[in-house]
Amino acid sequence: MNRILRSAALAASLALAGVAMTSAAALAENARVNLTIYKAGFIVGASGGRGTVTFRGKTYPVNIGGVSLGATIGASKAQLVGTAHNLRTIRDITGVYTAAGAGLALAGGGRVAQLQNSNGVDLKLQGRQIGFMFSIDLSGLQLSLR
Repeated sequence: MNRILRSAALAASLALAGVAMTSAAALAENARVNLTIYKAGFIVGASGGRGTVTFRGKTYPVNIGGVSLGATIGASKAQLVGTAHNLRTIRDITGVYTAAGAGLALAGGGRVAQLQNSNGVDLKLQGRQIGFMFSIDLSGLQLSLR
């Protein structure tokens, strides 16, 4: 009898833990992202720009900054749109996003980027890059709310 009660208690505990984990994952939401980024550099690159994040029906303005080290030559402008995944609050969007990337844009070309910040937010962006930019670097893109 005691063994049956322990088994039932264990099963109930596991079920509650599963519901709690599912609920936490279900609380994470997505947001729509629009960014315009300007980048220029020779060996060391700098980037900046502005954009918007639409989360829970409200649009928030953001500033973009960043520095990259590595083989960087040229200047370009990128207009990117996409989604941010795993947001619980709008503040989760802020922070430094990182990704290893290699790209080349000549006079205009497609761009795809997947980045993540320390809050666990994943950015999946795509768009066009205009200008000449050759880069093989690890970039740190910083987003902040205005």
